[in-house]
Amino acid sequence: MAKIKKIEAREILNAKGHPTVEVALVLADGTLATASSPGRTSLGGFEAAEVIDNDQDRYKGLGVLKAIENIKSIIAPRIIGIEVNKQQEIDKIMIELDGTQNKSRLGANAMLALSMVVSRAAAKSSALPLFVYLREFIKKEGNPLKIPTPIFNLLNGGKIAGGNLDFQSFLVIPVSSKPYSESLEMGANIYSTLRNDLGFKNLPTLVGDEGGFAPNLATNEDGLNIIKQSIENTAFRVGFDVFLGIDASSNSFYSEGKYKIKDSAMQFSSSDLTTYYENLNKKFHLLYLEDPLYEEDWNGWVDLTNRISANTIVAGDHLTSTNPYRLQIALDKKAISGIVVKPSQVGTVIETLAVVEVARQAGLKIIVSATSAETTDDFIADFAAAVSSDYVKFGATARGENVAKYNRLLEIEDQIKAL
Repeated sequence: MAKIKKIEAREILNAKGHPTVEVALVLADGTLATASSPGRTSLGGFEAAEVIDNDQDRYKGLGVLKAIENIKSIIAPRIIGIEVNKQQEIDKIMIELDGTQNKSRLGANAMLALSMVVSRAAAKSSALPLFVYLREFIKKEGNPLKIPTPIFNLLNGGKIAGGNLDFQSFLVIPVSSKPYSESLEMGANIYSTLRNDLGFKNLPTLVGDEGGFAPNLATNEDGLNIIKQSIENTAFRVGFDVFLGIDASSNSFYSEGKYKIKDSAMQFSSSDLTTYYENLNKKFHLLYLEDPLYEEDWNGWVDLTNRISANTIVAGDHLTSTNPYRLQIALDKKAISGIVVKPSQVGTVIETLAVVEVARQAGLKIIVSATSAETTDDFIADFAAAVSSDYVKFGATARGENVAKYNRLLEIEDQIKAL
């Protein structure tokens, strides 16, 4: 396998207009590959740290020149000359060079971009699709190659839409038996119908960070109602063809042991909020509920999962943060039935794969997710196909950074048929 010959890094912009890291890598055989790290908006307390400049004269302190210098002066000298297919070795070198619990020295933004580009360059040099190459690093027994079912973001709230609603994302999930291409068409049709329905109600059709519409509604439940009505205006049936879901991102409306949402004049205790979710579930038959409670409200998570996980996926994102330690706590407590996996939360490809393997062995549903501050890099689509995740969560069927990933899955679907 060809050796790494040259590494370059530069500052580019993500979909929020904030700087992030892009890495270009050249191999001795002439192969060139690039990759870029996504940014983050809604940040859990247990995620790997990004290194930013904090120079208020550039990009309001969000520049990433320090992270880029870390690649050039610390990481590159150690991995140039290594064969590019040594992914485990390269990721381990970066982890040891960083030497912190949360990647705070080198930065997850620097390390992930480099880890991704190593995988992409190795795949190109081997003349393999990236998802096929990445499968070499996972256990394949009982793990057939497939395209994950997409979870579409239709309405945005919380930190990704200016706080118009408390819940961050209102979701639609096609039935998993449909081919991916049909699921994508379904998501696009419902999105378009919702746009028309919002316009008919004289509600704005401006979108949030993940491409979902961001109308001002009186309650969070109104968000589910308006989506359900729009689905009923298509040929699809709620509970048969598509299901509803929520990413509550509840850290954003939690304070001092209480939860405050628009649906109640009173603040909720953990038990009150769990009862609220139960009632929503009875009305809308939610298939998916992500981050319903604060990331340290373990008793609440356990109680909620006990109550509704028979028919609803209770998924940890901020709770677990693609962090093996947090995942193990969640498994020991039986606090979740699904896990959201984001490479940016942990910082390297190999560490992300390891978390997926542990979660799969434990019987959790795997949801591979983009962030709300992506670039047009479609690495995450190949990663999701490589690990045969149950679901992918790439935002709405709008905005270029989302569509690039959905379109890559279309291409992978054809490539799988040809294998």
